Amino acid sequence: MITIKRFFLISLTVLCTSSCKKKNTSKDNTNTPKDFKLNDEFNLKLGQPTLKSKFENDDWSIWGGSMVKGEDGLYHLFYSRWKKNLGWAWITNSEIAHAVAESPFGPFAFKDVALPIRDSSYWDGLCTHNPTVHKFNGKYYLYYMGNTGDGKVVSSPGKQVLNPVHRNNQRIGVAVANTPNGPWERFETPLINVSPNKDALDASMVSNPSITQTPDGGCLMVYKAVGKQKSGIWGGPVVHCVATSKHPTGPFKKYDKPVFQAKSSDFPAEDPFIWNQNGKFRAIVKDMHGAFTNQGRALVLFDSEDGFNWKLSKNPLLSKLEINWANGHKQKVDHLERPQLYIENGKPTALLCAADVKDDNNVL
Repeated sequence: MITIKRFFLISLTVLCTSSCKKKNTSKDNTNTPKDFKLNDEFNLKLGQPTLKSKFENDDWSIWGGSMVKGEDGLYHLFYSRWKKNLGWAWITNSEIAHAVAESPFGPFAFKDVALPIRDSSYWDGLCTHNPTVHKFNGKYYLYYMGNTGDGKVVSSPGKQVLNPVHRNNQRIGVAVANTPNGPWERFETPLINVSPNKDALDASMVSNPSITQTPDGGCLMVYKAVGKQKSGIWGGPVVHCVATSKHPTGPFKKYDKPVFQAKSSDFPAEDPFIWNQNGKFRAIVKDMHGAFTNQGRALVLFDSEDGFNWKLSKNPLLSKLEINWANGHKQKVDHLERPQLYIENGKPTALLCAADVKDDNNVL
């Protein structure tokens, strides 16, 4: 019998500091390549979580959490899950579930499935994944990736294979509710679809939305996209695009300039989480392989004056692939992904991350 990899969510305390100092006086910043400019001294520091901040399940793989506080005083966590015995089957079998807690640091208890599977004729009929939830102007908006396809599970425990039909059918949607307990209104068409132009940055697929309100009350979104410039079923390159709207449900205007780029790589970044703080747009980004620091795969900070032109922050390194638990244990993880801040009263309070480790049979 093959046991499978443990996926879990972790809610980490966050300390936010900043200053108005603009000039970099450091003689040696070993975490930052020379070709990246440094900005202000905004900084996030992670605390040490207790085990109650770890959310996992023996039967379900759990991934990609986002949190909002309800009028009921509870903290509502939305996350992706799929049956663990299917292996790496998020692309075909993920659903967005809902858990609650009395604290942003848990413990969380499953409540219901927010966006379940529906008929395969819908654009998001067979998969909902990678949620990010926000409260805008009294309503709750749950942004996510959805797809449909032939429903074939081609993965298994220890076999990381994607169904290409479902992978290329990824689109971005939003569901709307008056409370985080739902019911959630879903739409028959995607919020962000692929562009019809074969030369567009997002001609092949779109996924992984992150969104924030702009100072004028509009919305700024960054999303993952794959083009068709590269041949083959998987296409490429993989980039991140920007879109704007006056309303949380669109319509969104796309821009053809990719962000979070690096000269040394055609896939340097993934999973950006964006927000607006202290007069700038901020982002936590997964550095895929050390394109932005010398720490290899890590979580790094960017900032921007306008949401279109992003620069590496002065203190870029947020976390390596490790969790420093309150009990003194330093746990190495294979992945630390989908970073999403929970912000309360304008202050970053908790960072939710998806993490995983190899099992006893070294299955990844």
